[in-house]
Amino acid sequence: MPSSPLSKASSSESSSAPFEERLRAVARDSYHDRHPFNIRMHQGELTPDELRRWIRNRFHYQRHIPVKDALITAKLPTPELRRMWLRRIEDHDGRKPGEGGIERWLRLGEAAGLDRELLKDQTGVLPGVRLAVDGYVNFCRLRSPLEAVAASLTELSAPDIMRTRVDAFERYYRWIDAEGLAYFRGRQSQGRRDGKEALALVLDWARTESEQELAIAALTFKCQVLWALLDAVELGERPSGAPR
Repeated sequence: MPSSPLSKASSSESSSAPFEERLRAVARDSYHDRHPFNIRMHQGELTPDELRRWIRNRFHYQRHIPVKDALITAKLPTPELRRMWLRRIEDHDGRKPGEGGIERWLRLGEAAGLDRELLKDQTGVLPGVRLAVDGYVNFCRLRSPLEAVAASLTELSAPDIMRTRVDAFERYYRWIDAEGLAYFRGRQSQGRRDGKEALALVLDWARTESEQELAIAALTFKCQVLWALLDAVELGERPSGAPR
């Protein structure tokens, strides 16, 4: 494990290139921008109720991002690495009330006509969404630092989907106030930064074939988490009488 996130250029850049390409291929080819729900969203085909259902249930994932990042931070061995990863928590929680990505997602919900207290109420979260999010948080809690960090490499594809999403909302969902799109705009630059930092760590840590396979499997798992979340949202509301 390195003593700093980006401290030393690898002496085997050529040998790590195929591994990096495999990581990028997973992040690109298995990312949830290819899910039918996201495709319909970006083509302007979602109804207001479908879009609100996504915003509400996706918030359950958003509110757990700083939780999983706190678990990852606790695994890192040096102050330099911990400071780097702590910034991710601050990005979502903010330094003070009214700041951060979670607050911006609440404002997105309000712009779409959802009360923020409804968004905060976890009892309405779809069971499939809850299971997907719990699975990811527990993965970061129980797996190695390499696997937990590698799972975050979906950030490599995040900037592109955020640009597509802003364009789609501005074009097709004009009933949502443009100020509500601040979360998507902010994540474009944050995603590029976070993806670059995490990729450098994974390339440095995963030196053996078995370590590289663990990293690939972790990133694949994260893509499946995001896909499963959308499966649940696309299926729809909880049937009457279903357990909470």
